[in-house]
Amino acid sequence: MVQRIVIENCAVATVDAADTEYASGHVVIAGNRIESVGAGKAPEGLADVVRRIDASGHLVTPGLVNTHHHYYQWITRGLATDHNLFDWLVALYPTWARIDEPMVRAAAQGSLAMMARGGVTTAMDHHYVFPKDSGDLSGAIIGAAREMGVRFTLARGSMDRSEKDGGLPPDFAVESLEGALAATEATVDEHHDPSFDAMTQVAVAPCSPFSVSTELLREGAELARRKGVRLHTHGSETVEEEQFCKELFGMGPTDYFESTGWLGEDVWMAHCVHMNDSDIAAFARTKTGVAHCPSSNARLAAGIARVPDMLAAGVPVGLGVDGTASNESGELHTELRNALLINRLGAHREAALNARQALRLGTYGGAQVLGRARETGSLEPGKLADLVLWNLDTLAHASIADPVTALVFGAAAPVTASFVNGEQIVENGRLLHVDEDEIARSTRAAARRLAAIAARA
Repeated sequence: MVQRIVIENCAVATVDAADTEYASGHVVIAGNRIESVGAGKAPEGLADVVRRIDASGHLVTPGLVNTHHHYYQWITRGLATDHNLFDWLVALYPTWARIDEPMVRAAAQGSLAMMARGGVTTAMDHHYVFPKDSGDLSGAIIGAAREMGVRFTLARGSMDRSEKDGGLPPDFAVESLEGALAATEATVDEHHDPSFDAMTQVAVAPCSPFSVSTELLREGAELARRKGVRLHTHGSETVEEEQFCKELFGMGPTDYFESTGWLGEDVWMAHCVHMNDSDIAAFARTKTGVAHCPSSNARLAAGIARVPDMLAAGVPVGLGVDGTASNESGELHTELRNALLINRLGAHREAALNARQALRLGTYGGAQVLGRARETGSLEPGKLADLVLWNLDTLAHASIADPVTALVFGAAAPVTASFVNGEQIVENGRLLHVDEDEIARSTRAAARRLAAIAARA
């Protein structure tokens, strides 16, 4: 017996290919799939309806999809607040290099909780700091996501270029080339689920051009394609990175990535702030995806990514929170608004992005970037039941007639309900499967413990 949940009397933004919307419509969930979406009431005579939700005053959208994050940074928020990227990394790497499994688990719980209660249904984590003898960090992160009930991609990161090799991480904070590749392959073998309704997937994710060797990039790409998984890294984030690549490799970041096999429809990169026309053309030609992180880019004074030009060229673009040491709020729904506003400060001004484009970035665009657009990212029959009910019948939103405008331009909207795989994980802004207050306590304790260890070192 397939149990059904009926959601009615709500505005619906499907974010399908035609951007279909209903001023008053319905969504029917059957098991873990969306069975129907349409105008007016749900079809009559549905069998095995276990719940009916009167969603008057709400907008229903696909769940938000986060395409770039570093969960461990939850316990180093509020530090190095007036630094650019390279100075910020130099300031924080010595602390990050002392994390261990209990700290990472607490930080992952904090990061996931903040996103999930704000409408994220598909999350990812790019974890690349693996100190020696620090425990099963990948398992801790995946376990936290499983407890929370979110769909999840672990981008198993790595670094093998330390200070002695001209990189930024301390020597004790990196892995060897062979060790990183072996551990990444083992993580894929143990945790990656290729199925349609997978709750956990794994990507291969060497950290960045200035923290990994050319060999790790090249062999990492070969590993990912041999295993049939996606590839992720940081790219073109700052002017300093571009200078680094030109000095070390004799070419800019995009050409360097292409020379190592790192452009393709199975690849997505974080930031991509400093891209010229030929870089954007190369991403469009190869369908390489971009994780746009507007708040982090502003926090680190990295610049404004050319998102309107990328979209016009056909580059897949999603949104990312980025690590919470460079975006302390840790919420993706605020990135809808920030992506729109910050891009309007660029060359395209008021024509840069509109509310529906911003919503698409945070939903379908993110699903594209993670390689899951067949399964999620829009409300369509047959897709996975990952969706959010936003309460717009509030002081903050009730006088804005258009619900999508209210969601994107307005204050962060309360989440009345969030469903992942047909299971409810949020009710009236509170997480259902974990204790938020306990997570707050454990993350505070982990942050203090890490700070004390770093101070002694």
